[in-house]
Amino acid sequence: MAEEVKEKKVEKEESTPSSSEEIDTKKESKSEKEVKEEKQEVKKEIKIEKKKDRKERIGILNIYTTFNNTIMNLTDMSGKSLAKYSGGQSTKQDRLKANPTIAMFISQKIAEEARDNGITGFYVKVRASTGQNNPGPGTHAAIKSLTRAGFKIISIMDKTRIPRGGPKKKGGRRGRRV
Repeated sequence: MAEEVKEKKVEKEESTPSSSEEIDTKKESKSEKEVKEEKQEVKKEIKIEKKKDRKERIGILNIYTTFNNTIMNLTDMSGKSLAKYSGGQSTKQDRLKANPTIAMFISQKIAEEARDNGITGFYVKVRASTGQNNPGPGTHAAIKSLTRAGFKIISIMDKTRIPRGGPKKKGGRRGRRV
């Protein structure tokens, strides 16, 4: 790849004329449009070659959001954990751990780890507390921050656990009286 680019540069240097007379004759033979088209073709070829070299590596991002905390765990496709961050690692105040701003900071740390490991895209698995209808406030902010960082989000899956019967709810026979 690098050798091909060097060869192209050498060919360009060899094809450039050395004296002003040769330049005048070349300008007469080729119009400016043709020269611009040739340059664009060379640029396209170089861009295509660069894109082919970049391998896409996919990771799985597990986001566990409650109304008290946000925890993000990055794994590769085999399930090996690459990075794990929580709201408590980004702030000292308990009331801010579930904040969308803190979720953005966590996702920036995850993005750095992902870049170090060569990951370009994510399968996102979102999980809330068992029985909750919606995930916590940090979910959307974290996903949005990752897309801004340049990662491709392949799919977003909700993995919230749903109780099916289970143990008796607290509150007594008549429910909770306020």
